[in-house]
Amino acid sequence: MAMLDRIAGNRELKQHLKTALACGRLAHSILLVGEPGCGAGFAARCLAADYLYPAGGPHAEAVLRGQDPESITVQGEGASGQIRVERIREAREAILRSAMSCDAAGRALFVYGAQNLNGPSANAMLKTIEEPPDGVLFLLTASSAAAVLPTIRSRCAAYTVAPVETGECAAFLRTVRPELTEPQAADLAFLYEGHIGNCLRAVSDPDAKAARAAARELCRQARQQDTYRAEALLAGYEKDKEGAAALLWQTTQAASAALRRPGFDGLDPDTAARVLRAANRAAAAMRANGNLRLALAVCGMEMTQTDQ
Repeated sequence: MAMLDRIAGNRELKQHLKTALACGRLAHSILLVGEPGCGAGFAARCLAADYLYPAGGPHAEAVLRGQDPESITVQGEGASGQIRVERIREAREAILRSAMSCDAAGRALFVYGAQNLNGPSANAMLKTIEEPPDGVLFLLTASSAAAVLPTIRSRCAAYTVAPVETGECAAFLRTVRPELTEPQAADLAFLYEGHIGNCLRAVSDPDAKAARAAARELCRQARQQDTYRAEALLAGYEKDKEGAAALLWQTTQAASAALRRPGFDGLDPDTAARVLRAANRAAAAMRANGNLRLALAVCGMEMTQTDQ
């Protein structure tokens, strides 16, 4: 079975890529576009595995885990997530210096978050794509095609990785995480709207699990209109901007789910709408580099107090 078959949903995407591989018509530069959590990175690794090791086997599995020596990865750094020009140059040098394994059909260079290429790093990437070393497949991912610089986008064959229908998403989750009950898998698929990556992080990543638990508690305080406890919870994030952003994002997911299915996480539609507005305002203030402590304090009040 091709590694591409492991991608949930996205039947047309898988068939197109499999046909291009089989016919030797796969472009040497691929841009996979998908919202965060859709699995664009996983899809890139599946495609690389089939390109490098058509017969499959342990090496192909290593590509999926990000542990194959024929694969080089570049991604953003720091709070901005920008990809520095040095990382692109280092990746090119690593490709040129490395000796290709006799088991591999080529090499793969992953650039996760290509929307974070800045001017210098984009120019270095462009030069690398235009003068590609033999046998190298460039695999770029991005949250939006429009966010990728046109000079890069125009050199790539672009494909969209879409969220998965919730029923199919739930079935996939139970396959890869058999400890999940059917209702648990269904709730995760509904909460994250078929974004499989987000679903898996919610059950496997400690930070995501903690943010989800805190969001549920915050929603409970909003429902009970307990301003003191909501403010106390949020105060714990006054010096943790990254943690606060994760908490607010999980809270907006829960509130959105409750608007689509009243009662989800115990939220009625009116409370869910109030929570969603407050969380979005606080997140916007954070993105604008507003005072984090003030943004969280206002958020707690807005979540727990009605307009009456």
